[in-house]
This record gives sequence, C-alpha cells and structure tokens, in this order.
Amino acid sequence: MRIATWNVNSITARLPRLLAWLENSGTDVLCIQETKCSAEQFPADELRELGYESAVNATGRWNGVALVSRVGLEDVVKGLPGGPDYEGAQEPRAISATCGGARVWSVYVPNGREVAHEHYAYKLRWFEALKAAVAEDAAGARPFAVLGDFNVAPEDADVWDVKPFEGATHVTEQERAALAALREAGLSDVFPRALKYDRPFTFWDYRELGFPKNKGMRIDLVYANGAFRDAVSDAYVDREERKGKGASDHAPVVVDLDL
Repeated sequence: MRIATWNVNSITARLPRLLAWLENSGTDVLCIQETKCSAEQFPADELRELGYESAVNATGRWNGVALVSRVGLEDVVKGLPGGPDYEGAQEPRAISATCGGARVWSVYVPNGREVAHEHYAYKLRWFEALKAAVAEDAAGARPFAVLGDFNVAPEDADVWDVKPFEGATHVTEQERAALAALREAGLSDVFPRALKYDRPFTFWDYRELGFPKNKGMRIDLVYANGAFRDAVSDAYVDREERKGKGASDHAPVVVDLDL
C-alpha cells in the first residue's frame, strides 16, 4: 500500500496537478493539507472518478485537511479531539480514518507565525492535544501514523541554513520539544536521512528562488508507531512535483508499506 501526504496550498489551484499525480503515482491513500476551500467546494466528484473516496474537514478559504483513499475509508473522525480553539473556534486542522488496515491522520499543525504571537502559544497547545489524542493508537498493534505538515523542522539539518531562522518559529526548542513528545507517546519519524537525497526537504518558499537554490525545510513528516514502521519498504520525497508552473510550495512525501 502506498500512503502519501501533501500540503497542496489550495486544492482548487492545484486540482489538475493533483489528479494527474494520483493517476501516475499509484498512491492508495493521500493525506491532504491546506485545502483552502469549504467542504462543499472539495472536488470529491473528480476524485471519485479516479476511484477515490474522500473525507474532508474544511470550512473555508484557510486551513482545511482531507483524506482520499481507494482502499477503504472507515471510522472517520473530523477534528482534533480535545484540541484548543483559536479566536473562539477549532480550526479544521485534523482528520483521521482507517484505510486498508492502517489508521492514519492528516494534520496541518498551526504555523505559529512569530514566537511572541498568540498563534505560537496556540501551536504548542495544539501539539499537546495531538499527543493526548493519538496515545492509544500509538501504543496499539494496528499500523498507525500521523502524516502532514507539522510546521517544525526536527533538527538543524532539516533546514537549508538554520542561521536565518534564529529566534523564529519552526526551529525553536519548544516546538522541537513538542514534536519529541510525540515520540514519547510511541511515534517516531519514518524518514531517516538515508533517502534518495542527502537533505530531503519537503518545502521551499516561493520567494527568492527557494526551490532552484534548494533553500528548503523538512517540515512535512510521517510519525508512526512500531507496526507501521516495520511495514515500511520505501519512502521518498517526490521533488518532481515541486517543479514547474502552478506547483505547490510543498512536495508530496510518499511511504510504501507491505501489509
């Protein structure tokens, strides 16, 4: 089974590329982030024509997550159980389902904006709620993984140059500690650095020729329990999908499982 995660940065803008990628990549389950649409606007009909069921947690032009699967989509949970509100509402940043023998989450962790901003404190609270929500599945025998845009670079080596980020979000000790807390719950990164690229970045800013200059970050992650990790046969970042006109600023991250 092939499972992938992709922050598409607007599913409407990216739909032709998304449909073509699904047709060509052999992906069975795709975790999508930053749909930037309402649930009613989500292209479920177009995906159904390709054989994919859809589950969506989206409310409008910001945020939004989804799961699409051609191997089953059961026991869907929309939202982060126990998750914090921001400005009086719980944002659509998480969705989970059982797909073909594995339980998966698609998450879009808050950006944090600036360290002194309330959104940064909200990000840390969101991580705390995520750890509590996944603890039972993380400790279970069923393959389980949280996939998505975590908006944290786990280590300095996951950033093209950490110096420009000093004092900024995505690399702070508090954010990395929040990510480490997921490992304490029984999840760990399935992407060792020994991939097809020396520095497998997943995000490159549109500005300042970020992608051509490989000024990237590894912030799209797959955190999995032991049963999921033991089934992994391959993993890679599809850099080709970051190229060309109309690309998202994130590339798909793909994991193959022998279940």
